[in-house]
Amino acid sequence: MNTEIVDDAAERQATKDCHFIVEVVIEIPRWSFLKRGSTGRIDFISPLPCPFNYGSVPDRLGLEGDLLDAVVLGPRLAIGTRVRAPARGAVGLAERGLYDDKLICSGQPVTGNTRRQVLAFFHTYILAKRLLNMMRGLPTDGHCTGWGDAVTALARSGPRDANWKGPVVPF
Repeated sequence: MNTEIVDDAAERQATKDCHFIVEVVIEIPRWSFLKRGSTGRIDFISPLPCPFNYGSVPDRLGLEGDLLDAVVLGPRLAIGTRVRAPARGAVGLAERGLYDDKLICSGQPVTGNTRRQVLAFFHTYILAKRLLNMMRGLPTDGHCTGWGDAVTALARSGPRDANWKGPVVPF
């Protein structure tokens, strides 16, 4: 199922506002407990549901070698839905010596309250990841680096080539 977040007129305006429209494939629908990776495999079952649609940009790789992560704000979208949405910002996570951008996409400008909610989620998320890493015997150095701009996050990413088979670092 394809769902368009923005129509043509809104897309033109959004392009003026944020410079980038990205395609995102939804891996985790809003309020889902299942955390899936970019390959579709279930990584873990969360004790808390994800309050946002979570997915990846299928043609971009983040610094950790996996597809560039993206959050799509708005109503729940089904797994596998492809949406085109303006990239409004990014949140950075660092763990195990790797840096990972999460694009924040929305058909509307992101308000201060929404930005605080997104940051609160990622601060909580990284705490849960640290606990999970501790149980797995992995380093627990993860932290959220805060809000950044989408332009910088996209500049740090690279194009996905035909040889990409999945992340090089295990979850």
